[in-house]
Amino acid sequence: MQILDFAPPPPSPAAEALRHEVRAFLATEIADRPPAARADSWSGSDPEFSRKLGARGWIGMTWPKRYGGHERSALERYVVLEEMLAAGAPVGSHWVADRQSGPLLLRLGTEEQRQQILPRIAAGECYFCIGMSEPDSGSDLASVRTRAVAVPGGFRVNGTKLWTSGAHRCHYMILFCRTGRDAGDDRHGGTSQFLVDLHQTEGLTIRPVRQLSGDHHFNECVFQDAFLPEDALIGAEGDGWRQVTGELAYERSGPERFLSSFTLLVELVRALGPDPSERAAIAIGRISAHIMILRRLSRSVAGMLGSGRDPALQAAVVKDLGALVEQEIPEIARLLVAAEPEAHSTDRFLAVLAHTILHAPSFSLRGGTREILRGIIARGLGLR
Repeated sequence: MQILDFAPPPPSPAAEALRHEVRAFLATEIADRPPAARADSWSGSDPEFSRKLGARGWIGMTWPKRYGGHERSALERYVVLEEMLAAGAPVGSHWVADRQSGPLLLRLGTEEQRQQILPRIAAGECYFCIGMSEPDSGSDLASVRTRAVAVPGGFRVNGTKLWTSGAHRCHYMILFCRTGRDAGDDRHGGTSQFLVDLHQTEGLTIRPVRQLSGDHHFNECVFQDAFLPEDALIGAEGDGWRQVTGELAYERSGPERFLSSFTLLVELVRALGPDPSERAAIAIGRISAHIMILRRLSRSVAGMLGSGRDPALQAAVVKDLGALVEQEIPEIARLLVAAEPEAHSTDRFLAVLAHTILHAPSFSLRGGTREILRGIIARGLGLR
């Protein structure tokens, strides 16, 4: 059985110095943001806030300067991410573009795509969504049925993508679909990735999928004979599986995978007061210990990505364990405070509790379901 390596990254004085700068910025910029809004975590969207981060050089931090980046370390970027999430800053507009779509274009995009799109991402002005999941396929990407067929000048796309976060407010989608003929027994073969302009692609319809809370975050994206030009292909045709699995390490390993309920934890501690019961103190201590461990694992993955390694297996572990903790926090909060959650309550704890309970089911769906992740981990460890 394989033993997973989660070695700590080397110390970074520059990253810790940056932490103070980020905290001072947030203390001013989101001072009036109510707790219920902070509970949106990385789903909260504010284009103006994203532009302010871009102006400070806090988007595209590790990218080359010639593409609008700042050539800073992966750990400096990590500090910015965790401080934003811990404070409940509205980072959702640029999140996917900065986290994985930009790095994908940096590795495999055309020079024209890099020159035109990456500086806009780094400025906080260009947003991306992920076209992976489909109806009846869930997190099993190998079962995708959306297909792009080669035609003169490009590709004709038909199919449906589901649970596409933020598609209604994004500029581009990275589409994962089948190309050419079926790959037979090789479910991973015959797939490709495309850059889809969400504002200029005819034959694409975006429909809202509302959450239990009534919020509009997810979408259904339907392609009906949608035409994509030849230069929309990212990387090599038929190499989509290798490309997309490399991308998932970025998607599954960051602090957003264990801090989605952090605002509720902050409000729970506030509600319990300075002298909590022994039962409450034990529960808070256990949650805090879990978050510390997850942070250690997540920072390790950030260090691996920064050194050019492919920690896809370690990222799956972070995502699976992180979702467990995120979903556990609202359940523990309900046991410790004898009050009913209420979405529009003037009590900040009850409002945040209601918000988190309604959104918690999605924590173990986005980025890969628990069952799929555990299958990946089991195979990676040689257990199946």
